[in-house]
Amino acid sequence: MKLTVSKSKNSATFYVQKSIRKSNGSVTTVTIEKLGNLDMVKTRANGKDPYIWAQEYVDELNRKEYEEQKEILIKCSPSKLLKPDEKHLFNCGYLFLQSIYYSLNLDKICSKISKKYSFEYDLNDILSRLIFTRILYPSSKLASNRSSKMFIEQPTFNLHDIYRSLSVLAKESDFIQSELYKNSQIILPRRNDILYYDCTNYYFEIEQEDELRKYGKSKQHQPLPIVGMGMFMDHDGIPLAFDIFPGNKNEQPTLKPLEQKVIDDYGIDSIIICTDAGLSSNANRKFNDKTLFGERIRSFITTQSIKQLPKYLKEFALDPEGWSLQGETGLFNLNNLDEQTDYNKVFYKERWIKEDLSDKKVKEGDKALEQHLIVSFSLKYKKYHQKIRQSQIDRANKLIEKGEYKRNQKNQNDPRRFIATETMTSSGEVCDREIPYIDSNLIAEEEKYDGLYAVCTNLETTSAEEIVRINKKRWEIEECFRIMKTEFSARPIYLQREDRIKAHFITCFASLVVFRILEKKLGEQYTCDEIINVLRSMMMYRPGEKLGYLPAYTRTAITDALHEAFGFRTDYEILTDLSMKKVFRDSKKSR
Repeated sequence: MKLTVSKSKNSATFYVQKSIRKSNGSVTTVTIEKLGNLDMVKTRANGKDPYIWAQEYVDELNRKEYEEQKEILIKCSPSKLLKPDEKHLFNCGYLFLQSIYYSLNLDKICSKISKKYSFEYDLNDILSRLIFTRILYPSSKLASNRSSKMFIEQPTFNLHDIYRSLSVLAKESDFIQSELYKNSQIILPRRNDILYYDCTNYYFEIEQEDELRKYGKSKQHQPLPIVGMGMFMDHDGIPLAFDIFPGNKNEQPTLKPLEQKVIDDYGIDSIIICTDAGLSSNANRKFNDKTLFGERIRSFITTQSIKQLPKYLKEFALDPEGWSLQGETGLFNLNNLDEQTDYNKVFYKERWIKEDLSDKKVKEGDKALEQHLIVSFSLKYKKYHQKIRQSQIDRANKLIEKGEYKRNQKNQNDPRRFIATETMTSSGEVCDREIPYIDSNLIAEEEKYDGLYAVCTNLETTSAEEIVRINKKRWEIEECFRIMKTEFSARPIYLQREDRIKAHFITCFASLVVFRILEKKLGEQYTCDEIINVLRSMMMYRPGEKLGYLPAYTRTAITDALHEAFGFRTDYEILTDLSMKKVFRDSKKSR
């Protein structure tokens, strides 16, 4: 097939034509497809030169026709044994991760790092395999070394090379993070005016703590030494930067140094920092209350515990009168809401509060912090609170029945908090044993806050609705931690040396960046589980040397979306070695 362009005075028409031989031996040209006039082709080219696009379109038709017509015969014998230790099944799902890896120029980052050190192993090969196996086959470094041999392209390193590279990766962690951020903006725009910060921790299968791994309050409730991790995420849900700290360290002081590093290394100056209530210390709020030449350059939005507000503000939040509704004039009373018509509406009230410095030690130049308190209420959220509490009360009753109601630690979500005990009967007689019961007073106290949610900010001109909307996206950073811990199996950690532990986290972080970009390229239409399971299932069967690769997976909507998004295909009935080499090249194109 060939491209034919019929030009006129004012336009041009594009055809796909083919020469065929008739039964009488003569040759004629037939039109296979009319691509349209110049304007139509320009539209299909989507910004590309229409003549170049049309030629590439015809080349692709020729390639497909060639592949369809070519037959490959594979000879097999029912009496011939397989060769010992010869692999025939390989994963090709990693190729889509590899495309993002090279788009982020991680190969060039590794090249820059390699020039600083004297080692013989291929750092790019090691880092890429650590990232691919962390996403597809998360496990120890020993197991990752074995898993990397499941990919079509075989590794060039040995296990001892992986462990040696970890020290280098740990030293260059900050450099890798900043370069990843810079390079990621080539692939997609990063909205960095709003950053979300949160902390979590990871436990180790050891008993003895050291300088980094300390006993602390584990979020997984594991009685083992832990390491804390603080991470920034941008407004689009893509990780920006992280740091780790000893497991017994308070999380609140970790925000400022990492934020300062982001400001200095990433060139980000005008930002809004979003955190939860546990990280919103007064010091952190003041750090993000900065103006320059009258313009605000650092701001904060943080969730606010209503229970911890001063009495006068708590009364303001709990008062059923004086609530507003977006798009409506006048004020509403929460006691008069109708569940049928108001169930999905979000009401709010707001006021500015100023820090009282009269009873504090004030340094010269210190100023009182002014904050915008926004309290929202919804009947739907109230119903959610009631449902959660009732399930906890039911569990508390079961614990009483089993005699397991005593507890050593306090936890705000522990159903045992509803259980009180007394040593006296209802008639006033002293009893020789504890009698547990559900504390109705505590339930009534908690019910006061059902449906309420509060945030504080120092933004002056942003509407209450917009502030609440921004704050709601905090769930995405929690999802990042969940992906790392669950899908990427980032814990428990078995590494012992501190530098190797740091390297483990930089590979997990880079894996998360790669995977979140993959989600974006797929239009965020599929869940994390769906994507990873499909990538793992994309196996290719190689019947023998120079016989090509046969897809051994099911073609689905997700595999079609992957091929469409990345511009290469692995789902032909058979891919020759030459075709597979082209796929390798396409997956390693830098941006």
